[in-house]
Amino acid sequence: MKIDRLLGILSILLQKEKTTAPELAERFEVSRRTINRDIENLCKAGIPIQTSQGAGGGISIMEGFSMDRTLLTSKDMKMIMAGLRSLDSVSGSHYYGQLMEKIKPGSSDIVTGSDAILIDLSSWNNDAIAPKVSFIQDAIEERAILAFDYYAPSGDTHREIEPYYLIFKWSSWYVYGFCLMRQDFRMFKLNRMSEIRCMERHFEMRNVQAPDLSISRLYPPEVKVKAIVEPRMKWRLIEEFGPDCFTVREDGRLLFSGFYSDEDSLLVWLLTFGDQMKLLEPDWLKEKLLDIANNIKKIYGDDSHE
Repeated sequence: MKIDRLLGILSILLQKEKTTAPELAERFEVSRRTINRDIENLCKAGIPIQTSQGAGGGISIMEGFSMDRTLLTSKDMKMIMAGLRSLDSVSGSHYYGQLMEKIKPGSSDIVTGSDAILIDLSSWNNDAIAPKVSFIQDAIEERAILAFDYYAPSGDTHREIEPYYLIFKWSSWYVYGFCLMRQDFRMFKLNRMSEIRCMERHFEMRNVQAPDLSISRLYPPEVKVKAIVEPRMKWRLIEEFGPDCFTVREDGRLLFSGFYSDEDSLLVWLLTFGDQMKLLEPDWLKEKLLDIANNIKKIYGDDSHE
């Protein structure tokens, strides 16, 4: 991937006095032309790289440049490595592990088995997600329009988007892009996408900023909920809403108060508590829960007639 390769080239230049385009091309398994473009991009990013021809020539960072050449041998390097390892967990390959071997300097203190941060971005169905992540990464780099079938609570649709960002949040992967059908930016969950393919059409970059992924922006609090929860479910309230979302009653049960973003998700959440929660407010939601309970009773009560 382009960003990884740029990081690798920069690391090599920080650790060595000089290298050559053929050496870099062999190390990163790309053409010399690609390496030349990468060097040009690093220069545009403000890294003062110089090249010289002939015997003893090569690629190097200009003398006097103030960047510390041990920059990537510090704690920062270990954090970068932890991030690269995490990408291997979803990529379905050892690409990033191999990249680490290519960019780390000789010191064995950089990457060790005792690193304190381990990040695993894989999901339950990682065999299906990993190819999608890799495919969409390539589409973003190539500015290719993505087409796919999408399955959502509102129904099944066919979408075509200009992909801009791959996002990992809430234990799931998403792609953020400009939807040609809605003529607006949208975020799509990879688990709900199928028949993904690149169109022959390409797109020009829009003036787009990284999406605001704050909870309050994506899931604004709309429904206020009050409920009595059995003490054995305290761990769930703390995990999902924090320790300040309830008070302990005299009988030991918990009085929960909080907000939820939408009715459907809230109903599912309440049902997962089974008989360990009693909803107090809102009244209209209690009626819906009763309707669901009665329908479930009818479904299972009719088993004897089948």
